[in-house]
Amino acid sequence: MLMHQIEEILEYSFKDKKLLTQALTHKSFAAEHKCANYNERLEFLGDSVLGLVVAHYVFNVGNTLEEGKLAKLKSHLVSRDFLAHWAKDIELGKSLFLGQGEHASGGRNRDSILSDAMEAVIGAAYLDGGFKIVKQFIDKRLSLIGIGISSEDFKSELQEIIQKKLKTPPIYEVVQTIGPEHDKTFTVTVNAKNIEIGKGKGKNKKEAEQYAAKDALNNIKDGKTKI
Repeated sequence: MLMHQIEEILEYSFKDKKLLTQALTHKSFAAEHKCANYNERLEFLGDSVLGLVVAHYVFNVGNTLEEGKLAKLKSHLVSRDFLAHWAKDIELGKSLFLGQGEHASGGRNRDSILSDAMEAVIGAAYLDGGFKIVKQFIDKRLSLIGIGISSEDFKSELQEIIQKKLKTPPIYEVVQTIGPEHDKTFTVTVNAKNIEIGKGKGKNKKEAEQYAAKDALNNIKDGKTKI
């Protein structure tokens, strides 16, 4: 992917293209090519900018939530898993400048590299266009994926319902794992009294369990599952 395609996805054109290049440059590439600039400093800045934007977002969306639940939701939205998923959705890995070793070992799909690069892009956009610009595309991402106030509480919510009705907790089971080691997709089912009530997929077990719990809650709400 070319840099202008990233700009199209972000709906922002960098005035200083060198900032975007730096955001996409991993230290392994810099070491091999003796470059002075790579993305770790921008990653540091982007982490703080992201935290502020997300805090503002969850404060508005979760206007009835207490501090502890707001903090939990924010933690999810700035996590490595969330950022890596975002980076994969926009195919950021294709544009990264990686050293030969990192490239050969699957670095373009590695969550740690992708999440760091996503933070670096946010930091670069902040320096180039200011807070308003970076807030716009972060807020758009959050609204597009439909994050709500219970995004981190699907498992807790389901457990409360099942425990109350059946006096036993729901059981989660990994039923399928596909993909290479650096880019696996997990499929998880959630069962109550040996009956499957939901299924979900994710890039790790935790994410898949959350989606399985969400599916189960929807099935209960829609009357597809009787408990």
